[in-house]
Amino acid sequence: MTRRTRRTQWIRRAAGRLRLPGTRRGQRRAFQVAVLACVLALLPATWMNAAGGSRVRTVEDVPAAPVAVVFGAGLWDGEPSPYLAHRLDAAARLYERGTVRAVLVTGDNSREDYDEPDAMRAYLVAHGVPAGRIVSDYAGFDTWDSCTRARRVFGVDRAVLVSQGFHIRRALALCGAAGVEAYGVGVDDRHDVTWYYGGTREVFAAAKAAAEAAVRPDPHFLGPREDGVAAALR
Repeated sequence: MTRRTRRTQWIRRAAGRLRLPGTRRGQRRAFQVAVLACVLALLPATWMNAAGGSRVRTVEDVPAAPVAVVFGAGLWDGEPSPYLAHRLDAAARLYERGTVRAVLVTGDNSREDYDEPDAMRAYLVAHGVPAGRIVSDYAGFDTWDSCTRARRVFGVDRAVLVSQGFHIRRALALCGAAGVEAYGVGVDDRHDVTWYYGGTREVFAAAKAAAEAAVRPDPHFLGPREDGVAAALR
């Protein structure tokens, strides 16, 4: 038996397994199972949008809060990526308007040659936010870690969250589950490949977010309580 013959037989057997049931009742049951699977797959995204959708605002109309929380979004050659720079621009405008009195920058510093929080701090200082009003969270490895550390490590219970529009609802849902009362500023951006990738990624990230909101695990690194936010607000 040749390799091509074996491959053809395998494809035929696989197709046979995927064939719809022969009876109408079986076909109806298969359709119902498929619909149920789709509904279950979309439930986390539905929860995420319901939990955060009504709290998404703009820089101009978001309610005041003591702190803005800015989530990391990558560095390019040690500088904030364009998406991250736009988040930081929004935070600087919130501070300038008096909407917030301090900014918590949360991102990844898991290795010596990659330091999101310090790059974010330097950018904000260059754009008019006093260094003493900026607090760095060096262990914001993902959205849940950033939210639960904001509450448990830095004592933030009310905040304005700043991220892109495709991510802000998940941030709001997770920070709400972590005990932070928040509104979000969904920064608009050019709808390029990165934007659509981010939107698609959120569909799959919703399931992980729902599990984190239900279980509320410890972050990857908790550490001791820090008074940086309290000091910045003083």
